[in-house]
Amino acid sequence: MLGGWEWLIIGIIAIVIILWGPAKIPEFAKALGRAKGEFNNASKEFQNAASMPTTSVASTPAPAIKTKEQILIETAHNLGVETEGKTQKQITEEISIKAKLLSAQENS
Repeated sequence: MLGGWEWLIIGIIAIVIILWGPAKIPEFAKALGRAKGEFNNASKEFQNAASMPTTSVASTPAPAIKTKEQILIETAHNLGVETEGKTQKQITEEISIKAKLLSAQENS
């Protein structure tokens, strides 16, 4: 004897036949098959990715985070500005002057 779910499926199939006609059913079935295949492929890829060994966070060296002072000193050295015995404000002003001079040279 047919249960509730079977009648529901039969009803849905009947509605599909009435709305789109029997010619559209093979196209609908192909689309469902493709969707199921893509879902299965995605599931397999996910399972493969999940089962791959991961590297430990501790084994990968963390990138060094530079302080503002280190960046300032590095920039000054790259521009050829002396930093020894100067305050950060003096170094910043000299970097600014050097950058303006270099910009003026490039524009001329």
